[in-house]
Amino acid sequence: MNIHEELQLQDCPFCGGPGLLEEENSWCWYVMCMDCGSQTAAFEFKTPAEREAAARQAAHLWNIGKVIRANPNE
Repeated sequence: MNIHEELQLQDCPFCGGPGLLEEENSWCWYVMCMDCGSQTAAFEFKTPAEREAAARQAAHLWNIGKVIRANPNE
């Protein structure tokens, strides 16, 4: 399964930029806006099954707007 092809990401809830699903050194997933840098929390995994679930959790949070804004005063 190619996680990047299977999961659909909405545009950034802050700036409307594209979201990117990122895997950090094979231990966690998060989604980050390519324009403003806003992102979700990181979801850790240890097994292949947990890896897929963590990617789905990050994508879900992004798509419902549970995102940390990178620079709230800009």
